Amino acid sequence: MTRTSKLKAAIVSTAFAATGAFAAQAADLTVGANIGNVPWEFQEADGKIVGFEVDLVNEIAKRLGKSVEFVNTPFNGLFPAVQSGRIDMAISSITITEKRLESVSFAQPYYDSDQSLTVTATSGTTGLKDMEGKVVGVDTGSTGDMWADRNKADYKFGEIRRFEGLSPAMLDLVAGRVDGYISDIPALLYYVKDKPDLKVVERIPTGEKYSIMFNKGAPLAAEVNDVITTLKGEGFIAKLHESWFGAKAEDTTSTVAVLDMPAAE
Repeated sequence: MTRTSKLKAAIVSTAFAATGAFAAQAADLTVGANIGNVPWEFQEADGKIVGFEVDLVNEIAKRLGKSVEFVNTPFNGLFPAVQSGRIDMAISSITITEKRLESVSFAQPYYDSDQSLTVTATSGTTGLKDMEGKVVGVDTGSTGDMWADRNKADYKFGEIRRFEGLSPAMLDLVAGRVDGYISDIPALLYYVKDKPDLKVVERIPTGEKYSIMFNKGAPLAAEVNDVITTLKGEGFIAKLHESWFGAKAEDTTSTVAVLDMPAAE
């Protein structure tokens, strides 16, 4: 073989190797997550990503015979990321809504939730009735954001300030730059349990259900949905609930009950 032929062969060999590597990578699940969303997905001191939804996704991937890569993504960026195909699916205590179902797909839900109001323990605020004229923090694009915007006039909020996740919102709450933070109650109850300077003062009933989000009509959604059905039947998700929240999930909740995949009406 001449030097030129060897060079051509090497180029072809490299191209096939690259194609093979790409195919292997494409077979993995790329999962968008707003890391820092305790207890659903967050980073430990050693850098390891952990959480209720992290455990769930890792088990789903295992059942599908795939590996997982978690991509840290601001909550509001998860929606265009799945729609553009930059990620295969998204987690971050994402609520299923009719509006969202117009442009994305969800597997069946696995957690029932509400919103909540968190304040500093010394603020004297006992609930939403005390938030007149005050600054309310929310996560950009979240259901808490939607609720606060929809109810701003009723409670006479002075301002709605938007954040990219719980951590920066908590920093501003403690520093006094916002007077209260509206977000998912399970995350806040978990977050404040060892922080006596913070307090969840009101549950805001919204009847939300969390699930994994996919691009509209993605075949992967149905595959994951089937695995979730299996995991509910085995009691795996109920055990996750008990492990992360220290309480047994009720049989009537979406953590235990097998439900249909949601579809736009």
